[in-house]
Amino acid sequence: MSAVGNTFENVKAVILAAHDSTTSEEKVNFYNSWAKNYEQDVAVLDYRAPSLAANSISSHFHGDREAAVVLDVACGTGLVAKQMKRHGFGHFVGIDGSKTMLELARESGLYQDLKQSMLGEEPLSVQWGLFDVVVIVGALSFGQVSVKWVRELCKSTKPGGYVCMTTRSNRDNVEYKAALERELKQMEEEGLWTCVEVAEVEDWERAVSEQEDGYISGAVYLYKKLQHIA
Repeated sequence: MSAVGNTFENVKAVILAAHDSTTSEEKVNFYNSWAKNYEQDVAVLDYRAPSLAANSISSHFHGDREAAVVLDVACGTGLVAKQMKRHGFGHFVGIDGSKTMLELARESGLYQDLKQSMLGEEPLSVQWGLFDVVVIVGALSFGQVSVKWVRELCKSTKPGGYVCMTTRSNRDNVEYKAALERELKQMEEEGLWTCVEVAEVEDWERAVSEQEDGYISGAVYLYKKLQHIA
């Protein structure tokens, strides 16, 4: 979907066009049309979230990585799984709303199972309490998945398992990020999980908004589900 020539200005135009998508159908259509050029375009953006999330998980996961079952939510073409594979993880289940993104993820050969689901609008179509690691990169932001939906991520995780989430800290996402952090804290107070790490990262990706220059910042959150929760 990017214009001829994989330049920053062309990629920026693609990203800004996504903001015009308001309905779920429009958003899915956008990602379907973007899928072919997605990995090239986010490389131009110097998008670091997949590697940052994988690094956070790797730093704290001490079990059998090859046997661990990872649920990659909003998996896209498989950027997070590729990064986690480098850290020794080998069993991935992916979920995404875009059929075309899932086709590319399937071609990567990284996933044992892939499911299409309208993220944030329906419960996760997976067995609860099954996964050693649940990761969601990129979808927790303004105009995408509601903060309340992180409870689905927790439900899907084994007791003692990890949930890794990312969000941006740019101007358009400030209110969403604050609401997300309130929800994460509320769930911790309810005894659902405990915070393992919060990493604020300055150079998250290149800014595309007309109001921002250089790089925007972002955050990685890693939580561990408490053992006594069913």
